[in-house]
Amino acid sequence: MRVVVAGGAGFLGSHLCDELLARGDEVIALDNLCTGSPGNLAAARGHDGFSFVECDVTIDVPVSGHVDAVMHLASPASPPVYLAMPLETLAVGSEGTRRLLELARTSEARFVLASTSEVYGDPLEHPQREEYWGNVNPIGPRSVYDESKRYAEALTFAHHRALGARIGVARIFNTYGPRQSPDDGRVVSTFIAQALAGAPLSVFGDGSQTRSVCYVSDLVAGLVALLDADVTGPINLGNPLEFTVLEIADRVLAATGSSSSIVHEALPTDDPTRRRPDIARAAAQLGWAPVVSFETGLARTIEHFRTLVA
Repeated sequence: MRVVVAGGAGFLGSHLCDELLARGDEVIALDNLCTGSPGNLAAARGHDGFSFVECDVTIDVPVSGHVDAVMHLASPASPPVYLAMPLETLAVGSEGTRRLLELARTSEARFVLASTSEVYGDPLEHPQREEYWGNVNPIGPRSVYDESKRYAEALTFAHHRALGARIGVARIFNTYGPRQSPDDGRVVSTFIAQALAGAPLSVFGDGSQTRSVCYVSDLVAGLVALLDADVTGPINLGNPLEFTVLEIADRVLAATGSSSSIVHEALPTDDPTRRRPDIARAAAQLGWAPVVSFETGLARTIEHFRTLVA
């Protein structure tokens, strides 16, 4: 297939490009590099079937010729970044999504949206099923990301109902792995970077809040399965193994051999207290489930982070 990956230079997007190229697809990666990195595409650039276009999809989507699929991963996803870029984050979820849907429509291509578990907000249902409508503060600081993705879902389904668009919507839970930025702001990458630097690990609140973390290769396998399936979704992609933040901190300290201490800081506004995906739909409709253990994924991620500080 000829696949457009918007946000292709990002953490998830670059791994997705690699996987599509490895199976023989032609890939056109789009990115404005506001959070993505050209270095993430070093492996992809070695393939004849790869091309990169630096562009802002909220302004233009300069792709010519027929495409078979459009995969929309373009958006800041780390809390420090989307809080620093609120208008850009809202724009890529709204106008960026519209432009990419139009690109898919002109080729009658499949459109896959990378949405997020953040649409569930601070959930009152646990674990979170796709039928759950969420508990989101629409005007809080995190709303720039939450509502951007919720609107992107609404627009995608409107195109499906009104125009017959062939869509698939993934709700992605916390993901970690190589190519994640040390200052990403999410729990695993933050703790690893702090531990390797010998700095205290910053635990918000008392650390009893939970996260379910999925290794990047598992997540990408889920996205590719959704691309290939005749499944609309929304469909949760994440690892249902649930850890408290303190448990993750302890595991990172043990795996890195760090003597860093743990310090407690104030909880951010609207920080979710519990997160765990119900992945029954992904298992039934995609035949997908994560296979990489947290111990294995953590070791691989730490190895990558060590190369950054070497």
